[in-house]
Amino acid sequence: MADLSAFAELIPLDHGLCVVSTLRRVGGIQSSVVNAGVLEHPLRSGQVVGLVARGGSLKLAHLRADPRISVVARAGWRWATVEGDAELIGPDDPHPHVDGEALRLLLRDVFRAAGGTHDDWEDYDRVMAAERRAAVLVTPRRIYTNP
Repeated sequence: MADLSAFAELIPLDHGLCVVSTLRRVGGIQSSVVNAGVLEHPLRSGQVVGLVARGGSLKLAHLRADPRISVVARAGWRWATVEGDAELIGPDDPHPHVDGEALRLLLRDVFRAAGGTHDDWEDYDRVMAAERRAAVLVTPRRIYTNP
């Protein structure tokens, strides 16, 4: 099992900001800045890197075509990279073992893992549903850091 501790240590140091890179269908790499964090996989044992993506985003389209993803967390000159495969769970990417209530709670868990807090969780849930947000869970295949 991969050790995500070096990656997790960086999350609170810069508000969970990470760079995510996915593969375009026509070749090339698409990168964007997201909030990500480390959490237990909701359906099996082991930790994953989690982030929330807006429904209809290029990120999700790329990951549906090719689940390979890279996530880089940094704070100052310290950084850690996780490469792996993404699992999508959301309204447009249903999972047979995740119903609407479980998805609502999963999106909250991912948000909190990335250092997020909210004063009105019902409003958060409403926005997540309206934007058809999906949880992106990255199972690490390779982790590397600077010393």
